[in-house]
Amino acid sequence: MPRGVAIPEVREQLFAAADRVLARDGPAGLATRAVTAEAGVSNGVLHRHFRDLDQFLASFVASRLQAITDGAAALPGRAGHGTVTGNLTEATAALFGPGAQALMSLVATRPELGLALEHDTDDAGGLGDIERHFAAYLDAEKNLGRIRPSADTQTLAFTLLGTAHHLVITRRAGAPDLQQQVRRIVTALVAGMDPGPDGDPGHRNEHDASERGHRTQRDRPGRAGRGARPPGPGC
Repeated sequence: MPRGVAIPEVREQLFAAADRVLARDGPAGLATRAVTAEAGVSNGVLHRHFRDLDQFLASFVASRLQAITDGAAALPGRAGHGTVTGNLTEATAALFGPGAQALMSLVATRPELGLALEHDTDDAGGLGDIERHFAAYLDAEKNLGRIRPSADTQTLAFTLLGTAHHLVITRRAGAPDLQQQVRRIVTALVAGMDPGPDGDPGHRNEHDASERGHRTQRDRPGRAGRGARPPGPGC
């Protein structure tokens, strides 16, 4: 096998070791010696399969992000089952679980690794793919009539994931349970997507507001302007 090409079993062995080091020691602990010692192999094993530590970490981030994306890919299949709020809450909380939070902390200290996380990436496993899976789920629920026909599913998916991401990176010690906070966000978003008993509430509310405006103008008594002459007899 050519130098620099990782054997799958060794690659995953090293990645699993990196998972443990990252969880235990944080991003600063991800040195070559720490990873290989955790994996129970010599330093040379890592360098036989990766050019250097930077290439190893880039492959590690891509691998873990792909696993997260694969989890999100199951979401569209849940359309029509359970509740929209429950499905989105569980999927979002799982998406931003401990593994994802560890990756986010690593990328925060090594910005060059962030290319794999860009929203507009064309690479499989990027955040763009995760957003598409969430939007596909919402599209499926829209087709089933469980959310309003006018729902902008792409914007809703982006809003949910962006808000949850912000929530995770700004969490403080003692903050409420993540799933509880995510549920509050999802509940607020779903409330605006609920089709209600009589169809699309967005269209209905816009019609009602317009009708109220016309009625107000029609029923408002006329007022003569200040200093205006009131209509005389025969007018």
